[in-house]
Formats: sequence, C-alpha cells, structure tokens
Amino acid sequence: MDMPTDPTDPSADLPDLAYTADCRARVAFEVLAKRWDSVVVFTLGAHGPMRPRALVARIGGISPKVLNEALRRLEYNGLVERRPYAEAPPRVDYALTEAGTALLVPMRGMGAWAARYADAVLDAQDRYEAR
Repeated sequence: MDMPTDPTDPSADLPDLAYTADCRARVAFEVLAKRWDSVVVFTLGAHGPMRPRALVARIGGISPKVLNEALRRLEYNGLVERRPYAEAPPRVDYALTEAGTALLVPMRGMGAWAARYADAVLDAQDRYEAR
C-alpha cells in the first residue's frame, strides 16, 4: 500500500526500505552512535575550530582521553579535520569538514525531536523498569 507523500515530511526523500541492513542511510546513524561524537560535532559547529584543551573545557564532563578517541573517530569518518601548525610548542586544532557541517542540520532536527519527546521517552523507560 502506497502512503501519500507529504512534502514537509523529511522522510519523503528516502527510497523505500531506506533502513534495511544494506542501506547507506545507516551510515548517518552509525557515525554518531558513540556518546560523545555528536557533542563534539555540535560544539565545533557552534564555536568553530578549537584546540583539544578548549574542547574539553567547552564540553565539560569529557576526559582528554575520551575526547581524543572521539576526534579520531570523527576524523576517520571524514567529519572533522585535524589542523596541525608548525609552531613551538606544537599546536593542533580541529574543525568540521563540509560533511560534518552538513550533519548539523539533521542533528538540530534530532534536538528538536528530543525537546518535544524526551520526557515521554524517559517516562516510558521508568514505566518499563518498574515492571
């Protein structure tokens, strides 16, 4: 049965079976599946290129080791670019790539979803745990 297409529905652009095991749409979810990766992307998007120490301070609650792991994953996935500078002492900062910047749009959509439904999700989790 065909569903009517709503032009305001962001899923309208997705082909049928967009979330099957072999679909490329999964990549978007997989690259941000780790807890801190989306926070790092969002922080770089909001504040521009930053040094690791500044990222730790801006994010809060993340250790330098965990931040380094997140930055390496994001660099591996092409969302973050590492920019070393030939200075003494050595300096490096991180910036979003074009792909990382483009990811901010759906992330903001997820943030809007969370603002609307997070309480319902948390209530459902509490009810489930109480069983």
